[in-house]
Formats: sequence, structure tokens, C-alpha cells
Amino acid sequence: MRRTLSPAIASQAAAAYRTAELGELPRWNLADLYAGMDAPAFAADMGQALDDCARFAADTRGRLEGLARDGGLLAAVQRYEAIDDRLGRLMSYAGLVYAEDTTDPARTKFYGDAQDKATRAGTDLLFFPLELNRLPDAVLDAAAAGELAHYGPWLDDLRKDKPHQLADDIETLFLEKSATGASAWNRLFDETLAAIRFPVDGAELALEPTLSLLQDPDGARRKAAAQGLSAGLSANIRTFSLITNVLAKDKEIADRWRGFADIADSRHLSNRVEREVVDALSAAVTAAYPRLSHRYYRLKAKWFGVASLPHWDRNAPLPDAAMPSVPWGQARDTVLDAYGTFSPAMAGIARRFFDERWIDAPTRAGKAPGAFAHPTVPSAHPYVLLNYQGRPRDVMTLAHELGHGVHQVLAGRQGALMAPTPLTLAETASVFGEMLTFRSLLARAGTVAERRTLLAGKVEDMINTVVRQVAFYQFERRLHTARREGELTSERIGEIWLGVQGESLGPAITPMPGYEVYWAYVPHFVHSPFYVYAYAFGDCLVNSLYGVYERASEGFAERYLKMLEAGGTKHHSELLAPFGLDATDPGFWDIGLGMIGGMIDELEAMEG
Repeated sequence: MRRTLSPAIASQAAAAYRTAELGELPRWNLADLYAGMDAPAFAADMGQALDDCARFAADTRGRLEGLARDGGLLAAVQRYEAIDDRLGRLMSYAGLVYAEDTTDPARTKFYGDAQDKATRAGTDLLFFPLELNRLPDAVLDAAAAGELAHYGPWLDDLRKDKPHQLADDIETLFLEKSATGASAWNRLFDETLAAIRFPVDGAELALEPTLSLLQDPDGARRKAAAQGLSAGLSANIRTFSLITNVLAKDKEIADRWRGFADIADSRHLSNRVEREVVDALSAAVTAAYPRLSHRYYRLKAKWFGVASLPHWDRNAPLPDAAMPSVPWGQARDTVLDAYGTFSPAMAGIARRFFDERWIDAPTRAGKAPGAFAHPTVPSAHPYVLLNYQGRPRDVMTLAHELGHGVHQVLAGRQGALMAPTPLTLAETASVFGEMLTFRSLLARAGTVAERRTLLAGKVEDMINTVVRQVAFYQFERRLHTARREGELTSERIGEIWLGVQGESLGPAITPMPGYEVYWAYVPHFVHSPFYVYAYAFGDCLVNSLYGVYERASEGFAERYLKMLEAGGTKHHSELLAPFGLDATDPGFWDIGLGMIGGMIDELEAMEG
């Protein structure tokens, strides 16, 4: 039987992540959810959740119209929300434990078993939103205006799903099959990627250390890392191609049954954003490629003394840039100071992540790659996962994920049903956190060289967030469109990838052999198809928001925090109205893109 760590052993484990260079890197404390995988409370809550779901179905299935007319619908919705919160706590814990080490068989089994039980529970609950949506409009409208007024935004969102809702038995089949369908392929992707060791200069490295070397000051090390990354992905490319083909087909089947006209419409619906808005964003960014990414990489190639850079130098530090390692304590203080200057209340929420051990920072074998902020449930609190290695970009990643975390804490006040925020607006808080931190650092720059390094780093981050993510979106569109004509070979997927990358990066970046497989390690393509445009949406939106803040800071922080606190209760048009912004305006996106262009203007001016 697996045991939880005693306090003494836990302390020793934490101490193992203290390094002379970075200081002590925190491990999160998941005991706020459950004490361990074998904790009696976890088993009891899971049993209670399964029982609650079955009893809820027995008590309310087929009775909603009568409850609505008799004034009993509010109690049913509150009961449903409480069950949702309990299940969310269980699955949040299982997912976070799994993310700590996706190669550990015990954790893998624990996560898989929890998913199976949650799916069973979800099957019992599935009838509720379906039956609500079958109520006559007049009945539901009356309830929304009366006893369910608090839940009005949730009901409005529910109604938007109605045209794509299927019969109960088909919805049940879709849900039950998900455990052996998309969820299983997602897990295969995670475990395959976590198990790969990439050959770099005689060492066998996991994904995160390998990607980190692409920003190493030594060009030979960057090249070796890029080639090692290609080798590791290429050795597993058949598996990644199969996963991609299966999931694209799975999505096409679901879209066809649900009547979605466009391959990304289901994502737009979940994001509560109109297709026309996303199309306008994609078109604006694509039109800006020459004056943004093409122009910047041409300038960067000039700094390196070449006409074109190999792909492994795309994110290389500038030739004369100092790249000091940033200790954890300095990173923490930098972000909290930037947040505090903007809003002490915002900094106070962010500080809890450090003080109460809501962050897992060290890089270690088997740990989920990248970074994320997991909201868990309103009755608990979010957690942040990082792979902190002391790079300046890692400081910005900390600022980014803490922005998510602050947003999730504030939105949690809306309750389990209305706290979740559409991805487009969720990325706004994270990117705004990055911008605050960047502006704070830029204000402290003491020399022209330091300012150039900071500006170049920020431009690269913004290009990665806006240009690269829109290119990712276009890659997905082309891939899913092509998949509808038949299964795609690894070579064909690579061709689509290279085509989109060439368009977005421009002639100053040369994709070298091996780059054609880099699509394979991007988790968003697997876990959240068409998620990626949310980053560009958020970045451009933040640029516009920050412009408003610079012009009129009085009262801005209060309005901003109120926007975050709204969670999923308002449409993006309602949230942006207090700032005088409108994402449906065709010229809106040019405001944000213009800020990136202005920074490139300044970098060019430094060249004399």
C-alpha cells in the first residue's frame, strides 16, 4: 500500500530541491485537497459522489418541469452544483498527483481509476443539463427571472449548447466511451512524451531540459538540443501521428453528430466567442506577419551576423546579452513587486501561492512538462505547476501562471457552475500579469543594452504568443481539414507544419532537417484542439487594456479585478465595455498588434 510522507520525510524531500544557483524550489502541498492517494477521505468522497449522483438522478430525472412550476428547481440546481464541486475536487487531486510523475505506475493507475469512476458518476448527472434544455422557453425564462436569477448566466450558456445537444442515450454513449476514446489517447500522448529521453551531447534528457537548451547562450548546445529533440520525436513519430489521426477523426465524428458547421465551431462555442471575431483576429495577425515576425527575425539575424537563422536560434539569447540565472527568491519578489505596484489586493492573492505552498516549481523526471495553473474547485484553491530553471523567461512564466491563479481565486466566488472562464478571457489575466512584470523590469533598465535585451525578449514572447499561436491555429485548421479526406501520414503532417511555419516565421528563419516533427510535442493539439488562438486573443486584448491603463490609471485596477471576479458570468463584450473596448470592431486587433510593432520600431532605432 502506498503511504503518504511523514512531515520529516517531506521536509527532506523539499530540501533536495534546494540548489546553490536557484535556492529552494517549492513543492506544492496537495493535502489541502487530500492527504494522499490512499487517504480515507478520498475514498469516502468518491463513494459519496457516486451515491449522490445516483440519488440525484433517481430524485429529479423527468421531474424538472414540475419542479420549475412548483418552485423547486433552485434546490435541484444547488444540489447539482454541490455534486459538481465534490467531483471536481476528486478529479483535481487525481490529475495533480498524476502530473507530479506521469511515469509512475501507481499514480497512473490511481488517475485512471478515478477517471473511470468520475465517468460513471457523470453518466448519472448527464440528464440534468439535457433535460433543462428541453424545458419550454417560457418555463425556463420564468425560473431564470425568479428563483434561478443567480444562475441566469449559467442557464444562458446552457441554452447556447441546445442546438448541438443529442438524445440522452447518445449523449450517455459519448460520455461513457470517452474513457476509452479521447481520454485514453490523451493519456497515451502524455505518458509517451514523458518517457522519451532526448540525446543531447552524450546525455539523455527529458523534454523540459531539452527545450531549455534551445535558449542556451552556446550555439553548439542549441543545435545539439534541437537535433536531440528531433531524434526523440522522430523515434516516436508513428505513435504521435496515430494519436493525432485518431483524435482528429474522433472530433470530426462528434462535430458531425452535433451539427457544427466549421471544424473550430465547438471551441468557439465553449469560448463563448463568435467565429467572426476569431476569423478577424486570425486575418489581422496573418496580415501582420511581414511587419512583426518577419521584420523582427530579420533584425535578429542581423545581430547574429547572418542572413538567416536556423530554427534552433529562433529563441536564442542576443549575442551580447547577459543571461544571469534568476534565483527563485528573486523571481518571486520581482513578480510580487510588479503585481503590488498595480494593485496591493492582487499581490496579496498572489502571495498566498508562495506562503501556502500552492506552487510546484522543480523540474524532475516524469513531471508534466510546461506550466499550468489548475483552478481545482471554488471550495479549495488553485495550484500552479512550473518547471523552473532560472531563465528570465521562467520569471515571465511565473508571472503568467500567477495571473491565471489570481483570476481563478477571484472567479471562484461565483461558485462551481459559473466560476469557469472561457479560454479567451482566461488568458487575459495571465498575459496581463506578464505585462506588469515586464514593464516593471523595463522601468529599472539602467543601460541601452539592458533595455534592448528586455525589449527583444518581450517581442519574442509576444511573437510566440500572438504570431506563433495563430500559426498553430492555422496548422490545426489545415490538419483537421485534410484529415477529413483520409488518414494523414507523418510526412504529410510534417508538410502542413512546415508550410504554416514558413509563412509565419518568414525568410530569416530556416527550418533545418528535423524541424518537420516539432508539431508532435505540442500538447494543446492533443488535449484542447483549437485552444491556441486564445493566447493571441488574450495578448492582443491585454495590449489594448494596458494602453487604457497607461492613459487613465485612476480606478483601472478596481475595474480590472471586477472583470476577473466575474468569471464566466459575462460575455466578452460586457466585460470590455467598462474599458471602452470592443473585440467585434475590425480595427480592434490592430491596436494590440501595433504595440508589438512599436517595440520592434524601438529596437530598430537602437541600430542607428
